[in-house]
Amino acid sequence: MKTYKRILVTSALPYANGPIHLGHLAGAYLPADIFVRYQRMKKREVVYICGSDEHGVPITIAAEKQKKSPQDIVDYFHFRNKTAFQRFGISFDYYGRTSSTMHHETSRAFFRQLESTGVFRKKTEKQLFDQKAGMFLPDRYVCGVCPVCQNDSAYGDQCEKCGSSLSATDLQHPKSVLTGETPVLRETTHWYLPLGDWQEKLQKWFDEKKHWKTNVVGQVKSWLQAGLNDRAVTRDLSWGVPVPLEEASGKVLYVWFDAPIGYISATKEWAAEIGKPDLWQKYWQDADTRLIHFIGKDNIVFHCIMFPAMLMAHGGYVLPDNVPANEFLNLEGEKLSTSRNYAVWLEDYLQRFAPDPLRYYLAVNAPETKDADFTWKEYQQRNNGELADILGNLINRTLTFTAKYFNNQVPPRSDLDPMDQEMIQLLNQAPGQIGDLIDKVEIRKATAAVIDVARAANKYFNDQEPWRTIRSDSKKCGTTLHICLQTLRALAILMEPILPFSAQKLYQILGYTDTIQTEKWDDAGDCLLPAGRKLGRAEILFRKIEDQEIESEITRLKRAGNAQTIDQKAEEPKINQIPIEEFAKIELRVAQVVSAEKVEQADKLLKLLVKVGDQERQIVAGIARHYSPQDLVGKQVVVVANLQPATIRGIESNGMLLAAQDESGKLSIVTLEQPLENGARVR
Repeated sequence: MKTYKRILVTSALPYANGPIHLGHLAGAYLPADIFVRYQRMKKREVVYICGSDEHGVPITIAAEKQKKSPQDIVDYFHFRNKTAFQRFGISFDYYGRTSSTMHHETSRAFFRQLESTGVFRKKTEKQLFDQKAGMFLPDRYVCGVCPVCQNDSAYGDQCEKCGSSLSATDLQHPKSVLTGETPVLRETTHWYLPLGDWQEKLQKWFDEKKHWKTNVVGQVKSWLQAGLNDRAVTRDLSWGVPVPLEEASGKVLYVWFDAPIGYISATKEWAAEIGKPDLWQKYWQDADTRLIHFIGKDNIVFHCIMFPAMLMAHGGYVLPDNVPANEFLNLEGEKLSTSRNYAVWLEDYLQRFAPDPLRYYLAVNAPETKDADFTWKEYQQRNNGELADILGNLINRTLTFTAKYFNNQVPPRSDLDPMDQEMIQLLNQAPGQIGDLIDKVEIRKATAAVIDVARAANKYFNDQEPWRTIRSDSKKCGTTLHICLQTLRALAILMEPILPFSAQKLYQILGYTDTIQTEKWDDAGDCLLPAGRKLGRAEILFRKIEDQEIESEITRLKRAGNAQTIDQKAEEPKINQIPIEEFAKIELRVAQVVSAEKVEQADKLLKLLVKVGDQERQIVAGIARHYSPQDLVGKQVVVVANLQPATIRGIESNGMLLAAQDESGKLSIVTLEQPLENGARVR
């Protein structure tokens, strides 16, 4: 693959007629942000451009419904969406808007260039006209009966029931959305881009893209094989970029034509903002630029055929090197529907949860090759089981152990055994392996690979048994903690593109005062954390998400969208039956609580010392919200005595306390009606 001097990344411009939802994030914005953050840490020259698409019929329809001007609508949603993106950590270098003066000037100049070189074809055709409103009707302003499935509420561009692509004149019994009147046919003149004139050149360029995703290749091949037709670049509408011709008074540029030019105009605005107004040309007109468009699959044709044809027709512009389009993200088994409000809106999510768990789940579940499904239960499982229990556990146990036994300083490294060497080798290889995956836009694999580093480090920690070596060989214990701390530094860098907020917190806990973006990706696998470094105070980076929180989200979604996939009546809980032989393996014993105390920085956990017969053992129980430590001391409880030990928040737990919890969340531990001998078996 060719080596480029610089990279220009764009994400599809979101319509400024509504808020951002999870489908948007998974398709075009999070994958691009992860890619760009990685490139920055590789110290490559990269610029990330996006902005609001503020023209087109959806804007005018929203304005009509709300009795506002189109400018009022786009102003409101532009700033609202820009803020939501920022809070989620999407790190655009510039977020423009297509209603800006620069965009109007750039689009009009682009049109004039094509007009002056004779690229366009001018055609006079009949289109639907609303006599009462006194205007030609864009496709979405016409509704009627679908000629394919007889749906009586199809729009002039598409039937949402059968999915057929339509023209307004195809509809039976058409009506104006504005007035309800039956429109008439009138002649109007428009300018067309003859895509067929560029088919051979597009085909040759496309044939070189051996690294494109199969879903993109399939769509483009289908269009090219069917043959490309003329496509109108102007339309009769009052809102948009005015066509720069006297004879085209009252017409604007079609939104499909002016929106991608928004990438260029926003790059111009970025260059002017940083005081280098001519720099945009290097990114758009220098062959050493790698242009990458991140989009959803509904935008493939526009970015792989139409926009490249426009750039070819104009001349002097680079063409995209890659268009890694994602498939769609479904929600709890159904398609997202903004009209039914069946969506998880980013702003709503951020009111209740942190950004990084969602970034992680959308990345590890990205719809790269097929549609993916977002479920609240899996979101919870990924957060609790992977971020908290794997990555968070490694961070917490390493820092807690270091604070307790090494004065919260990085211990020196002594002689290495084979397990030490294996862990260091894994760290050395991780940046290259994960980086290659991100470069190829295989975000799912890259995200899983980051967690695999933490998973391997947890195994290394367990196998080296620092809780044992601290008593028998403190130097060996120090080496184990030294390597685990080097792993945390590596993970802070490797997870920055995916989990930027948590990465920065971890970086600061490791004693760094700069932003993590100052680090070099290629240095992540080097053991550069100096011995003797004073560490900051550990904190919980990934909190466990409670069942009640998830149930609330499912209920909220059900209420908002009236989703059929969520049962209206709560199902009876299913009880999985087991044979008596399986139950006999569980050893339930009577135990007495000797002492109890809260676990620091864990609002649910209590650490209990219990006596089972003549044996004392430590148990960590999630009951702190229901019992205070003093309430438990002296009580006889029931514990699972033969459970394998587990480490919870860096504390070894040797057993499980039995408790019951009802639908309201009220919890009660299992106690004895009458005192029994400690260690007595429960049957």
